[in-house]
Amino acid sequence: MPEQITAVILTFNGEKWLEQTLSSLDFCDALLVVDSGSTDTTLAIAEAAGAKILHRAWEGTIPQFKFAFEHVKTPWIITLDQDEFLSPELKESVTTALSAPGNTGGYWCPRRSWYLDRFIKHSGWYPDLLLRVFRLDKVEIRGMLPHEEFHPTGATSRLSGDIVHYPYADLSEHLDKINSYTSLAAREMAAKGKRAGVGKALAHAVGKFAKQYLLKQGFRDGRAGLVLAVHSFIYAFQKYMKLVELNRKDS
Repeated sequence: MPEQITAVILTFNGEKWLEQTLSSLDFCDALLVVDSGSTDTTLAIAEAAGAKILHRAWEGTIPQFKFAFEHVKTPWIITLDQDEFLSPELKESVTTALSAPGNTGGYWCPRRSWYLDRFIKHSGWYPDLLLRVFRLDKVEIRGMLPHEEFHPTGATSRLSGDIVHYPYADLSEHLDKINSYTSLAAREMAAKGKRAGVGKALAHAVGKFAKQYLLKQGFRDGRAGLVLAVHSFIYAFQKYMKLVELNRKDS
């Protein structure tokens, strides 16, 4: 008999892709949505799919997932973002793996993301392996805001197929997220006593651009790869310059 599994999705105004997200998870024994105040049709879509809906004010992905996992009753979890869904191949791969997982405690899933005008194949964006299927007792939530990391504590394996990801509606949304994420990251670094200056901010930004565009062959992703690399420069520079601001306020 296949292992029981709960799908966990964090939502906030995710109506664009959520129906497809939940549809790709219809093999799960339970659907759990943790919403942080949606005002569009997100909750109606989740309810129509039969999901259990919990409400919690947004404090970042790590606190949200810890809260969600407290309400999971099955041994296994699969988690997707509200702008992701399983490809048919990955869906089949998950169900096959759970039919006889043996001592495996988690599965790495490739993620294929759309940006600007194409699915990105280089730039450090693919295969972007993520631990998204795991036993609840075989994982630790780590990472630094704004990004979480599910760290396996047992044996793992890799699945075939992709998580299909549409992270940004347009460039404006990407810039908005950069602004939000860099503020969170800077506050996290400041809380840990880290310090920076303009030189360090620029060095990190240049290094990030070079790594993504040259070492990770972002140039092979055409104009989308160039735009991604530029935005990576902006992200790194903003993160460390915001840390500079916080350092000055604390001095």
